[in-house]
Amino acid sequence: MKINLPNQITLARLALAIVFFVLLGQYSHREPNTRLLDICVAMFIVAAATDWLDGYYARKQNQVTALGRILDPFVDKVLVCGAFIFLAGPSFCGLDGRNVTGLSTWMIVVILGRELLVTGLRGFSESRGVQFGAEYVGKAKMWIQSITVPVLLVTVAHWSGEGETGTLFVRLAFVWLTVIVTTASLVTYLIKSRSILMEASRP
Repeated sequence: MKINLPNQITLARLALAIVFFVLLGQYSHREPNTRLLDICVAMFIVAAATDWLDGYYARKQNQVTALGRILDPFVDKVLVCGAFIFLAGPSFCGLDGRNVTGLSTWMIVVILGRELLVTGLRGFSESRGVQFGAEYVGKAKMWIQSITVPVLLVTVAHWSGEGETGTLFVRLAFVWLTVIVTTASLVTYLIKSRSILMEASRP
């Protein structure tokens, strides 16, 4: 099976995400490695940017495929959700055991729960012939999450947060903005799916 250029770009993003996770998994905040985090930041930005690139080529060359509609959002979720899981993990905990990114495990549950539920709603709706395209708030959610990850990596790499009140504020502001917009997008999609869910619940 020949894979077109947009899908090749998407697969390349998946490969880049895997390398990104391997490198990020080698980081320990108890023995900080600024260069490693800088490399991870660059890789994440390149990977996130290809999300726009594959969509652009797919539309321009009229190469939108069923594979691409499945693969593209899947890779996006792997990249972003995987990054948040690593950032909330023990590798980013200081000597006192606290996570320096400002992320909590419940926030990761909200982010992952939203992605799983919306994916399920999209599949259910489209199986009944109802289109389930991305809403504006969903696109905003993706952009904010894609900005939050490098912001956290850069601030952790270059500012410890001790005596850096402004940096800590920026870090927490992006974390909470991500949680709020993610929750808002979930509510939006639930409202959008309300009619079809009510219909499906009838005997």
